[in-house]
Amino acid sequence: MELSEAEIEARLADLRRRREALDREIADHVLYLELGRRLRGAGPAPAQSEERASELHEPPEAVSPRAPAAIRTMPAAPEPPQRVPVAFEVDPAGARRYGRALIEAACGILVRAGRPMHAGEILEALVAEGFAVPGQDPVAALNTRLWKRSGPHGPLRRLGDAVYAPALGAE
Repeated sequence: MELSEAEIEARLADLRRRREALDREIADHVLYLELGRRLRGAGPAPAQSEERASELHEPPEAVSPRAPAAIRTMPAAPEPPQRVPVAFEVDPAGARRYGRALIEAACGILVRAGRPMHAGEILEALVAEGFAVPGQDPVAALNTRLWKRSGPHGPLRRLGDAVYAPALGAE
């Protein structure tokens, strides 16, 4: 069975779309894993199998008696600090308005720059304009916001890890 050039190109385009979707999903999972580790205060952990990683984060009494002694004697995780309510929790509508204004400002920065920018560079420009991005890692928080707006109908295009440009229609 021979395929025409048009059929091959259509299949290639479909495969590329699926690969891009997988790449985005992989990047999301890596980002969430990294954010989870940072929020726990563990920092980036060395590569481990999923089984081993889950064993390390279980409380000691839940670990199998056959587990290595280092895991069985691991101290319990410290109690999380008391959480202080943030102003936006009192006014969720204000938080949404601020988030939209933040994305609009980021789009304006990208258009004025005339080139793709990393989330860290965008954050520096946003801070210079008077914006603040809450969170332990503001670059990661901004990257997540930008990534969510870089879909097929969003105002941004994601070009790589935390690198964004205006969407074609927005330029």
